[in-house]
Amino acid sequence: MFSVSHYDSLFLKVPKFLIVGATKFEIQPLLTYFKIPVHSPEGLFSTESGPDISALITGVGMVNTAFALGRYSHNLFDYIINAGVCGAINKDLKIGEIVNVTNDTLSEMGAEDDSEFIKYPDLNLPGTNYYENQVQIISSALNGLRKVSGITVNTVHGNEQSIAKVRRLYEADVETMEGAAFFRGCSRLSENYFQLRAVSNYVEKRDKSKWQMPLAIENLNSFLISLIEELEK
Repeated sequence: MFSVSHYDSLFLKVPKFLIVGATKFEIQPLLTYFKIPVHSPEGLFSTESGPDISALITGVGMVNTAFALGRYSHNLFDYIINAGVCGAINKDLKIGEIVNVTNDTLSEMGAEDDSEFIKYPDLNLPGTNYYENQVQIISSALNGLRKVSGITVNTVHGNEQSIAKVRRLYEADVETMEGAAFFRGCSRLSENYFQLRAVSNYVEKRDKSKWQMPLAIENLNSFLISLIEELEK
């Protein structure tokens, strides 16, 4: 499993990092900077020298994320970081801004009652669709980020009515396709796991001409590199 006990950590020469990304594209600058060779679209890849950093490229979506985390759960890491872009529901967030998603909800998990949607907690069923990060570290860089709430979806919102509905149901700031699954997959498996996202677009009627993917990816990876170098010391 991913957890590293305090006793074991005393014998680690350098901290071990796992960066979890849905696609290579989103974390390519980090892969290049730390010289992590990637030989296929998905899988676990690691540095061959220098800092001990692995990148788990899961594929897009919550199912792929959960599967990949389970598949590689025999590895040990000190820090597990979910990194990628996101859509901002909260328009107070700026395009390109990096946020710390501290809690995330599987927003589509529930039931329909005619035109009404019943949220999962109101179904009186066991379990939960709400997950949180786990952070035991003190980091000036991480503490400087805005903390936000997220929802994880199978279908990215791009319809005015469905956007209005999700705003009414959840007080979420951002949406992704992996975040809650990442938290669920890391539960009880590490002392430090968290989700960092860069805003590439607003959640509105789909118009990719307004998206700022290069800016979001550049900002995200620059921050990740600085954070890893801070945590290495």
